[in-house]
Amino acid sequence: MEMTDWACWGRWRQTEIWSPKLTLRRSPQSTDNTPECLNKALKGLSSRWKNWWIRGILSLTMISGFFLIIYLGPVMLILVVMTIQIKCFQEIITIGYRVYHSYELKWFRTLSWYFLICVNYFFYGETVADYFGVFVQREEPLQFLVRYHRFISFALYLAGFCMFVLSLVKRHYRLQFYMFAWTHVTLLIVVTQSHLVIQNLFEGMIWFIVPISIVICNDIMAYLFGFFFGRTPLIKLSPKKTWEGFIGGFFLTVVFAFIFAYLLAQYQYFVCPVEYDSETNRFAVECQPAEIFVMHEYTLPAVLQKTLRWKTVRLYPFQIHSIALSSFGSLIGPFGGFFASGFKRAFKIKDFANTIPGHGGIMDRFDCQYLMATFVHVYIASFIRGPNPSKVLQQLLVLQPEQQLSIFYTLRSHLRERGILPPTAVEGQ
Repeated sequence: MEMTDWACWGRWRQTEIWSPKLTLRRSPQSTDNTPECLNKALKGLSSRWKNWWIRGILSLTMISGFFLIIYLGPVMLILVVMTIQIKCFQEIITIGYRVYHSYELKWFRTLSWYFLICVNYFFYGETVADYFGVFVQREEPLQFLVRYHRFISFALYLAGFCMFVLSLVKRHYRLQFYMFAWTHVTLLIVVTQSHLVIQNLFEGMIWFIVPISIVICNDIMAYLFGFFFGRTPLIKLSPKKTWEGFIGGFFLTVVFAFIFAYLLAQYQYFVCPVEYDSETNRFAVECQPAEIFVMHEYTLPAVLQKTLRWKTVRLYPFQIHSIALSSFGSLIGPFGGFFASGFKRAFKIKDFANTIPGHGGIMDRFDCQYLMATFVHVYIASFIRGPNPSKVLQQLLVLQPEQQLSIFYTLRSHLRERGILPPTAVEGQ
């Protein structure tokens, strides 16, 4: 072999090692895992209509399961969110492992799962400290964990960071840092936003159920309108998405959210914040409904008065908020799906997994849900939530007795200055 040939071979070999573009392997395509009974029942139909029926039947099954989980209460909902989060994380990490499998980075998956545990420990520890203060106060080991929670979380993450540095292998440095970034972006997308879903749940189950239902409704309606009336492509990332489906899904989703919000706003079980009752050791959903869940009478604009011949309408304020939520879920929410489509195209895969026949993986169903959860959390913090007395009380109960007394005296003086508390009100008791 001549010297020029050796030089060319060396440059090619170096490119193969350092360029992930040349070493990407097509991830295995999803196999058909449709139940045999459905395959037999739909035998003879075209692939288009067969997929339509499979998606429809599985969608109704999942919706039924969703309402069953709601009936089982907040604890079950939290467990389901955690399970979905772990499954979504596994699907995304598995894609990275398959795409770069030829490099045999044996510590990649282990460290990825370790970081998942660390991040969950941090977020759920924060939740325990915020919402279970009375319970924590009774348990000595928990008091220590809550008091030093952030330091412990940082120490756990730091241990993983050191393990990653120690696992670096010569000639694979760039790829290992790709994988390190892959893991952290996955944690940001999946774990952080799953935590926001649970935070929304604690504000009241209605803030959990309505946004999720909005995304489900929009997905179904956009699919139906696109299936029957779709002619105009919407975006190249998702060739099957059409403008007809996008517009039809928007209008029907807004109507659905408005009606669904009216139905749920009537029940304390859905509108009350989810709080831990230390006396019964269970979650309580009983309260005096907030102002947005109390029926109000609104005067219609003059134009609508002439058209509808109504001067006033009675609505729950939450119904008005549902229009904002459904508008976001219909107009911006689908971009979460487009983002996921671009990700799958980048790595030449059809679906994240083949967990659900006709739908793909769990992440294929929750790509828009995570974006919606973030919006709802920001929306509540910006336009809905004021100071939460229950949460403040939980935090006060964790303080030392002398700190509690100091706050008590300060609050008493403040109330007296404002004339709310008579000067002898406390001493006379």
